[in-house]
Amino acid sequence: MRITDFLFSRVGKWSKQYSNLPDSYIKRAMEQVYWRNPKGIQYRANAAVQRKKYHFTMDRPWTEKFRQTNAPNKHHLKRKDKGKQGIIKEIIQERNWVIVKIGDDKEFSGVYVQTEKPLLVTTDVALVDPSELIATSIEWRYTEEGQKVRVSTRSGRIIPIPATAEETIDYKSRSTYKEQPKDTDAAATSEITFEPRLRTFEMDIMESMGIKEHRIPPKSYWY
Repeated sequence: MRITDFLFSRVGKWSKQYSNLPDSYIKRAMEQVYWRNPKGIQYRANAAVQRKKYHFTMDRPWTEKFRQTNAPNKHHLKRKDKGKQGIIKEIIQERNWVIVKIGDDKEFSGVYVQTEKPLLVTTDVALVDPSELIATSIEWRYTEEGQKVRVSTRSGRIIPIPATAEETIDYKSRSTYKEQPKDTDAAATSEITFEPRLRTFEMDIMESMGIKEHRIPPKSYWY
């Protein structure tokens, strides 16, 4: 696998579908080649000197802003904010990232612009214990009423899910939603209209059209 193919594989699946661009264009727009062998039988094919490591940000890899961020000899400072608390202001579901809002640092008098960078949900962020206001891991448990809740492993307190998590295009909360004429009835959702069978889609079509299969498939083995 070439370096370009490896870096291109790191581009998220949903990022490429969001762009609606050909894969060949995304790969060509993303790569940064400093030198490449001329074409000819006397030269080694696909030999080039190119960038091996990219600094991935919220910018799409095929944009000019991403290219400017990864310009040669450009340094990226890492701010030491580990252990601090903040409010999540944006979620990037396709890469499993969150953006945590940071406060203004009045003591900082440098020339660099302070911006938020994405954090990986599984390793870089944690919930805050409501009793001690300290980062903690959680466990999913059930209450006596059968409700699934998040419980702090530090103090055993329940960490409620924010009300904004229920917000959709149709309503702010489920309790305030009013049934509409075109909504599906709750009784209809409990009715089972499909009978599962160990058959493929082709088998169902052949049965409905009265087609019988007389061919005998060859034996196959898993090893």
